[in-house]
Amino acid sequence: MRRLRGFGYVPPAGAKRPSDVRTRLVPPYARPSAQLWAQIGIGPAAAVRWERVLAWAGPLLVALVAGVLRFAHLGTPKAVIFDETYYAKDAWATVKQGYEASWPKDIDKSILANPDGVPLPLDPGYVVHPPVGKWVIGLGEWMFGFDPFGWRFMTALLGTLSVLMLCRIGRRLFRSTFLGCLAGLLLAVDGLHLVMSRTALLDLVLMFFVLGAFGSLVIDRDKVRARLAAALPVGEDGRTRPDATIAETLKLGWRPYRLLAGVCLGLAFGTKWNGLIVLAFFGVLTVLWDAAARRTAGAGAPYAAMLRRDSWTGFLSLVPVAISVYVASWLGWILSPDNGKGGYFRDWAAKNDQHSSWSFIPEWLRSLWHYETEVYKFHVGLTSGHTYESNPWSWLVLGRPVSYFYESPAPGTDGCPATETAKCAREVLALGTPLLWWTGCFALLYVLWRWFFRRDWRAGAIACALGAGLLPWFNYQERTIFFFYAVVFVPYLCLAVAMMIGALLGPAGSSERRRALGAVAAGVLILLIVWNFIYFWPIYTGQTIPMDSWQNRMWLDTWV
Repeated sequence: MRRLRGFGYVPPAGAKRPSDVRTRLVPPYARPSAQLWAQIGIGPAAAVRWERVLAWAGPLLVALVAGVLRFAHLGTPKAVIFDETYYAKDAWATVKQGYEASWPKDIDKSILANPDGVPLPLDPGYVVHPPVGKWVIGLGEWMFGFDPFGWRFMTALLGTLSVLMLCRIGRRLFRSTFLGCLAGLLLAVDGLHLVMSRTALLDLVLMFFVLGAFGSLVIDRDKVRARLAAALPVGEDGRTRPDATIAETLKLGWRPYRLLAGVCLGLAFGTKWNGLIVLAFFGVLTVLWDAAARRTAGAGAPYAAMLRRDSWTGFLSLVPVAISVYVASWLGWILSPDNGKGGYFRDWAAKNDQHSSWSFIPEWLRSLWHYETEVYKFHVGLTSGHTYESNPWSWLVLGRPVSYFYESPAPGTDGCPATETAKCAREVLALGTPLLWWTGCFALLYVLWRWFFRRDWRAGAIACALGAGLLPWFNYQERTIFFFYAVVFVPYLCLAVAMMIGALLGPAGSSERRRALGAVAAGVLILLIVWNFIYFWPIYTGQTIPMDSWQNRMWLDTWV
């Protein structure tokens, strides 16, 4: 509290911290509102049961809505849009032979016309991203065929599942089923997330595994704190008391959810190298949570206790596991022949590195290291201009979205009414729902305030995850980068907005007038965001609309 007063914060009169350490370590979930349930004729005992049902029924319902939005006419447009020209074909080759192939130019039309008649190229292809995302996309192609629906299926599925995951993560963060479901609903109606879920690109896959890691660490945090609370002594009044010895020496034991986070981060790293940066952010976050838990339990030197007891187990659960998963993701390439008929650079060590001082290292590992070195050189040297490149400073305000697909059907063709006097427009624009993102800018400021001045761990977690997806790009502003990379941090932007809306609703114990006004303000904001999503739906899904309708949706000149 002294720290907060140093920032000018004065606690409300009569405000007290919970005296029961268990409550501070493991805050309870919000209780059902007796008044609300009574109005619909449900008693207190039944309300508790309904809350348990809604804890899963609510997220599942939101995920169902998200799934309908993502799978509706998924094969439309029947075209190879934007970078699908790389990843759809790489994915097909990967599931067929274990590594990417070098495809002929202008093969896309042949694939769309007759995918079964297109042979798999014999030559290996040089690629600049690891294989996990292509294995994921290829799984959909393996199940449903080498066509737009097949190569978009898995991203649509992961996009839907990520909405379900965010509902549950938000519920655990905020201890509120409503706010958790609200965060998931906001993700379901975000335009960028929708477009990426309906396109065979790697970034949605990366987002999914990063979110899985975040959720796993949040669960791990709860489990660890519950374990600490169970080990602390209970006073005669029934309250759990802090104990410095227990707090500093207790071994926290087997932590499967942190191990699962390591696996998810390895899969994220194996999708795009961005996952390695997220690993660093999340690694620091989880050990700081351990120190905070020990401090709450009574440790006099929580950081020293964390360094002795938790830091090395945290490292082993995340870093070696993630690297092992990353290397394992190359198994198809590793098992391919090293005689020039396998993956790209698979034979490099056999040809060029037979007598080096590193010859004791397996050839496949030396070849892989060389491959990754060449890929790194490519990435750091990628500065060529692109029509839709953008600077990360502009991402949160939607400065420069990316057009994945655009056509101008003539009147009477491809859904353009014959009565139109001019051509129509048909576009898939990777653009976040504007009102959601612009609200998110204020929500981010609110989250930072909660973190700095109220030491709210939930705000810190959201800021850390959002920062892991956004901040590293400021170091690469000279490179060719795009707005759609932002899909990795969209879930945390939605959590920030949900947290701010929770503040609008008012804390427990507020007056009826305060709660009513907050509910009206929150309801209006949510409805406006949903309306905004519906308004932009045609340019998220490639529907043919009159040119003036398309122009009306270009709110900023930089969106064209």
